[in-house]
Amino acid sequence: MKRIEVVAAIIVRDHEVFATQRGYGEWKDWWEFPGGKIEEGESPQDALKREILEELNADISVGELLDTIEWDYPTFHLTMHCFVCSLLSESLYLNEHEASAWLTADTLRSVRWLPADLALLDKISEIITVH
Repeated sequence: MKRIEVVAAIIVRDHEVFATQRGYGEWKDWWEFPGGKIEEGESPQDALKREILEELNADISVGELLDTIEWDYPTFHLTMHCFVCSLLSESLYLNEHEASAWLTADTLRSVRWLPADLALLDKISEIITVH
């Protein structure tokens, strides 16, 4: 089975977490935490900064590793390193996604999450309650 290694930004602000809705591909309209593939020779943290700049025109500060999710999709195995992040930019622009939302612990489960991202919701709910 094909293996893909990615990073995801858990961007937290004022008891909310930032989520994006995919605008393309097989999982179009499903929600995810922004991020992407790690390029050869790149650290996960550098990959995450690059991906967020490409996808959202934003700079972030990458904090602690929240979790690494291993998930089997029908056609590939995903390894997703999820980091708690904070925004350094004031604005976010959607270059690749069709929608975005700042979600609270109460609204976190109100969108249709990609299966691998769904596995993070309990931990994220705890974090945004504190931050």
